[in-house]
Amino acid sequence: MEKEAKTNGTIIDAFVEGARNGYKLSANSMVPNVLFAFAMIQILNLTGLTDILGRVFEPVMGIFSLPGIAATVLIAAFLSIGGGVGVAASLYASGMLTNQNITILVPGILLLGASLQYMGRILGTSNVKNNFYPILIAINIINATLAMLLMRFIA
Repeated sequence: MEKEAKTNGTIIDAFVEGARNGYKLSANSMVPNVLFAFAMIQILNLTGLTDILGRVFEPVMGIFSLPGIAATVLIAAFLSIGGGVGVAASLYASGMLTNQNITILVPGILLLGASLQYMGRILGTSNVKNNFYPILIAINIINATLAMLLMRFIA
């Protein structure tokens, strides 16, 4: 059966419908990602893995004047922007990241943001050939790297 055409409602109806959709998006997508990120950082802290990750990624993150643990923010951002923001907020709250560190990381979070999700949602459904995926991911990584290097000198 065909969907019945919506009748034109008032501006208040449109506002209420938009607010409902926004709430659903927040409750079903953003909040779980951020909560997962906070839980992930707590687990890493309790198991001592934050120290190990910090040491492993220190040389690479040092290029951006960031502590090694900041790599977890970028890894989480690759999976989900909300997750990257949540990890950054958790590390900031625990004193592992500073204001300047966050300033440098934000472009990386946004430019890497949810690359893995978008590969499935956009590239997979639009029949983009698989051999282009590495090139598209490399472009994201290059953009994020350049933006973070620029922020390193500005911040």
